[in-house]
Amino acid sequence: MSISLFRIAAALCFLAVGLGAFGAHGLKQTLERQGMLDVWNKAVLYHFIHAIALLILALYGVANRGAWWLLFAGIFIFSGSLYVMALTNLRWLGAITPVGGLCFLAGWAWLVIAPRA
Repeated sequence: MSISLFRIAAALCFLAVGLGAFGAHGLKQTLERQGMLDVWNKAVLYHFIHAIALLILALYGVANRGAWWLLFAGIFIFSGSLYVMALTNLRWLGAITPVGGLCFLAGWAWLVIAPRA
């Protein structure tokens, strides 16, 4: 197990919970006014699901390290672009989001085709 990757994954889980709560309480009116509450919630959902996957992958050594980094990039690009778009209402950022989705898909595909260690 890589302790540092495990800690990063745990920090991302912590951040997902915090951002979910912040969106539901502190930012709710702003996000609703801009029509971005669903965008924020989608970012949190994908962020949290993939952070949990990172936590699990960190326990399985180096064989799945490529998948770990792809899912990490997916969180950063997919959820990150949605967070920024929801906060700024810069809808053109939605064009970046699919790149993060492709990272998610590539990470999961890695796990499908990678030899088991």
